[in-house]
Amino acid sequence: MNATVRDDPDEHRYEIVVDGEVAGFAGYQLDGQRITFLHTEVEEAYAGEGLGKELVTGMLADVEERGLAVVPRCPFVRKVIAEDASRYLHLVPDDLVSMVRSA
Repeated sequence: MNATVRDDPDEHRYEIVVDGEVAGFAGYQLDGQRITFLHTEVEEAYAGEGLGKELVTGMLADVEERGLAVVPRCPFVRKVIAEDASRYLHLVPDDLVSMVRSA
């Protein structure tokens, strides 16, 4: 399966695309240098294939490259960050780290 993560700024979401079809997305709000992830969803046809995690890790890599801070309001985004804190926790502002540690 060939999956690609892309930002769709017009829709305020990152998408994971499989064979030309949007298989999932993560909605966000961008406010200056902070990006707030609100909700992550994978289409039922793709459930259980690891696309949710692939989507989140792909978008975290992109926002890191862009120099953005992550506000993880989405529970799934918090979970992915918490599971690999040594890799992603630095993206979360210090005043919000406790929300990830409690995930």
